[in-house]
Amino acid sequence: MSTQSLASDEVKRKMNTNKKEKIEDVVLDQTLRPNRWEDYIGQKHIKDNVKILLRAAEERGHIPEHILFYGPPGLGKTTLAHLIAKETGKQMKITSGPAIEKVGDLASILTNLAPGDILFIDEIHRLNKMVEEILYPAMESGVLDIIIGKGPSARTIQLDLPPFTLIAATTRVALVSSPLRSRFSGGVFRLEFYSNEEIAEIIKRSSKLLETKLEDEALKEIAKRSRFTPRTANYFLKRCRDFAQVSKKPLSKDTVKEALQMLSVDDIGLNSGDRKFLEILIQKFRGGPVGLKTMAAALAEEEATIEEVIEPYLIQLGLLERTARGRVATQKAYEHLKIDFVDEKQKKLI
Repeated sequence: MSTQSLASDEVKRKMNTNKKEKIEDVVLDQTLRPNRWEDYIGQKHIKDNVKILLRAAEERGHIPEHILFYGPPGLGKTTLAHLIAKETGKQMKITSGPAIEKVGDLASILTNLAPGDILFIDEIHRLNKMVEEILYPAMESGVLDIIIGKGPSARTIQLDLPPFTLIAATTRVALVSSPLRSRFSGGVFRLEFYSNEEIAEIIKRSSKLLETKLEDEALKEIAKRSRFTPRTANYFLKRCRDFAQVSKKPLSKDTVKEALQMLSVDDIGLNSGDRKFLEILIQKFRGGPVGLKTMAAALAEEEATIEEVIEPYLIQLGLLERTARGRVATQKAYEHLKIDFVDEKQKKLI
């Protein structure tokens, strides 16, 4: 067999392996997703409000009103939508803002809904504006206005839609237009970050579902590095389980530390990108203040990536401040990186 053929077979084998791993991760994510309100940990204020909304609608014999969930990725917006569908016993159709490109796409989805169905639109802030305007009467009056033809011969047809509930999710609620937000009569709910105790409970439940024996200290070690996010916690748990399985070690605190070190995650959940950001800010720019464009150039990263991916967690931990003059590293950031801290007054004297 030729070298080229062997190389081709190796590429195919790797592609099949990656595909299998992705499918396994999707199946695992579905397995770990709570199926009952009792299994959904955290977000108590949202659960209480949604339960009342669903119970009241059921008692009146109506469908639940439209709901919008927003907040950072991985906090459980999609899971809440699945729980509502299970609680009401209705079928849920799932799509996303970018997937609905044309008015016809939305019309096709809405006209194929059965009475009482739930339509879940993820990342609704990315809806096309033309599509969004067609959605208004559908949400308010249950009708779909379609224009047929062009010019003087154009006419409008109004189609009656089956009653449905729209549940939407977004990570950037500011980009959802005010007219669209106002039509979510069931409520607009913000998901908060989880506490370490709540994350620990989620990991404990996930480890049982994965049939993985996890020591208490190991559980706490994963929880404190999980960036207050269940999705990250479950990801770390799966990778630690894989490492323990391959290295033939028990899933102890030391094994977790070793596994997460391989992922470049330190003891407070910072990854290599987070640490690089702080190191450049402190070592190249004496801790700031530094403008966003300068930091983006120094890191060779896009400005949006810095603002939306790197900075939020650093600010949460108190390692970074955003000021009118730019980004500033706090004393806590110096201490974490084990770099001597010199405050502004001392800098002027040096």
